[in-house]
Amino acid sequence: MTHALIVIDMQRDFCPGGALAVTGGDEIVAPINARMADFGAVILTQDWHPAGHSSFASSHPGQQPMDVIQMPYGPQVLWPDHCVQGSHGAGFHAALATDAADLIIRKGHNPAIDSYSAFFENDHQTPTGLHGYLQTRGITALTMVGLALDFCVNFSAVDAAKLGYDTRVETALCRGIDLNGSMDAALAGMRGAGVTLAQD
Repeated sequence: MTHALIVIDMQRDFCPGGALAVTGGDEIVAPINARMADFGAVILTQDWHPAGHSSFASSHPGQQPMDVIQMPYGPQVLWPDHCVQGSHGAGFHAALATDAADLIIRKGHNPAIDSYSAFFENDHQTPTGLHGYLQTRGITALTMVGLALDFCVNFSAVDAAKLGYDTRVETALCRGIDLNGSMDAALAGMRGAGVTLAQD
């Protein structure tokens, strides 16, 4: 019971046809489902933005999706409106085995700050509560899969390693956005943080 599978943001808006589609995002749903039985706990994360969130390009007149601006907590990529609370796009992919989840962590609900990581908002200080849950359960090892490898999976894995978890990312069960070299930077950053990157 010490090893958990963390499934990051397998939501409709991040899959083909969604508002912020990651190429091939739907290809990993079935193999992720197949992995769930191998772990003592399964935790799903879910982007859950209020309408008009500060990370949306539509909230900044004159800005376009994928522009980068400075926020009080640092650089912020501006995204298309996505994963708005209660919307169809914010729901999990229809084929994801959500009944297997012990816990669902919703993040990004603070309108003033984005939240890529499953552990902290993008100020790297405000917790989501996941760390406390894992400690209570006695979970010390984490395997991460999902979307997108270079943003939410990356931030989650690096934070997990910093918090002392034995952290593994199964890259074959992730897909990325690769914005201006973000994929290579994320892979290097995860390795540097002590995250194990498994190809299969």
